[in-house]
Amino acid sequence: MQDSPQNPPQDSSGPYRPSHRIVVLALEGLIPFELGIPQRIFGRARDSEGRPLYEIVTCSVRSPGLIRTDADFSILVENGPEALATADTVIVPASHRLGPVYTEGVLTEELTAAFAHLRPDTRMVSICTGSYVLAAAGFLDGRPATTHWAHAAHFQGLFPRIKVDADVLFVDDGDVLTSAGVAAGIDLCLHMVRRDHGTAVANDVARRTVVPPHRDGGQAQYIRRPIPEPQLATTATARSWALARLHEPIQLRDMAEQESMSVRTFTRRFREEAGVSPGQWLVQQRVERARQLLESTDLSVDQVARDAGFGTAQSMRQHLQSALGVPPTVYRRTFRAAAEGGSPSTAVGGLTVDGLTVEGLTAKGPTVEGLARHAGRGTARDGL
Repeated sequence: MQDSPQNPPQDSSGPYRPSHRIVVLALEGLIPFELGIPQRIFGRARDSEGRPLYEIVTCSVRSPGLIRTDADFSILVENGPEALATADTVIVPASHRLGPVYTEGVLTEELTAAFAHLRPDTRMVSICTGSYVLAAAGFLDGRPATTHWAHAAHFQGLFPRIKVDADVLFVDDGDVLTSAGVAAGIDLCLHMVRRDHGTAVANDVARRTVVPPHRDGGQAQYIRRPIPEPQLATTATARSWALARLHEPIQLRDMAEQESMSVRTFTRRFREEAGVSPGQWLVQQRVERARQLLESTDLSVDQVARDAGFGTAQSMRQHLQSALGVPPTVYRRTFRAAAEGGSPSTAVGGLTVDGLTVEGLTAKGPTVEGLARHAGRGTARDGL
């Protein structure tokens, strides 16, 4: 990102200031949990010297003052909509009082005036039903997006130009990102930290926040079914067993034996719990292991492929290209540059290597997180 009045060059003689500012838009009727997610996740992200990587500011669409929540208390917001002009990223959490934004799909006069402050290269993000605000503003036209599964049908009907995916936890479409309901906002924010600064930083934030760094499956697993099947057994033991030996060949029957189940029963239970097949889940874990090794070690690509369980470098290249959109060497150079003080992304969602934009990663195209534009959905075929 080029230097601007909002992002001046760092002066080593002056006080340290994070180079990326996130502005969280607090709307009337907001849900306190969702409002607190950005501060909790991005506020824990630190560089190798322990310095914060983000500055987080909360603002209102009107003058500073009290904002009512959907709980029995209000909050004091000390910044007005002018703060949006200073944002590198704007996050819109959910609200239960969206008015015409929810009923008619149009912005209020206050929101229209507030969004007039935005800079053209601002990254826009929504949590849960905050997606209605981005949609009404036109940011999601012709793009993939998600929202809380309970509102997905209404959302699609109100905004037919949007490609709604109600099964995923979040959708990353480069400079515009949307999440499913409630805790999926945590998944999205961790994903953004990982995309901006790599797996090691994101995993550190997850540990500090006591949440998983990556959740399997999508929000389909959380939708209430008319007659839920009793879950007398889980597949957690098999997943732990597989994670401890990712470097080895793992067969579906081996995982099923860990739970004393038939392959058919195990596969069905696994899908119910993880939202993906055992084969898709295993590929996801191996991709994650490869990412960690590429970022944090100097192992050769061949050794990383063996340690992650892909067997050959060619197999790993194919899977990383499919899941991340770039080959292993490009991924390593990009995030190694980030660890040394560079940036892993262009102004909007792309990747740069030695000053050149990687082919196929454009401002509105796929990001390093994958051509599927979201986590929680495997890209491999069923089977191991």
